[in-house]
Amino acid sequence: MACIGPAAIRRRGMIRNKEMAQGDVRTKMVKGAAGLLATKGVEGTSFAEVLAVTDAPRGSIYHHFPGGKSELVHAALDLVSTRALAVMESRRGSSAEAIVEQFLDLWRQLLDHSELTAGCAVVAVTVAGSDDDILDHAGAIFRDWTVHLGGLLVAGGVAESRAQQLAVMVIAATEGAVALCRAERSREPFDVVNKALMQLVSSES
Repeated sequence: MACIGPAAIRRRGMIRNKEMAQGDVRTKMVKGAAGLLATKGVEGTSFAEVLAVTDAPRGSIYHHFPGGKSELVHAALDLVSTRALAVMESRRGSSAEAIVEQFLDLWRQLLDHSELTAGCAVVAVTVAGSDDDILDHAGAIFRDWTVHLGGLLVAGGVAESRAQQLAVMVIAATEGAVALCRAERSREPFDVVNKALMQLVSSES
């Protein structure tokens, strides 16, 4: 059996650390892009802006995203979708009211934390609508959210025949409320929609 000396061990350790560091840079850039999409939209999510908010080295752009801006946006959308699905899933087994309240709270926190300056990154790319692949990706995310939320609502006591319709209503109304809040610089639209949705889901479960 070959003996691995200290120098070789150090080299391997340096390679692993470099790989981890590169992974960290990519993750930071994806998170930064997700934040920019939510606040500045597709036009404002340039590589220059991403580098500015993440302090990533300029040389990392095409190393991590050889497909350019489109690849970065797709990665950011995947991150946003995964986070939202995880939040929804965390309430599996709860009542329908608790599930919807958790979904609403996700967006309430976004509005409050950003002081009404951030919205949904998926809506941002949908509104831009300049890239069919990205638009298709956004559509797939909304469908995934709807199916997942509908399944949770069924488990929470909503009739299967109504769950998907209710899920569409919750997602569409919430996304619209977030957009109104940003435009009006007020939380009032969200609070109105929150109350209406909670009354609706209560009547369905």
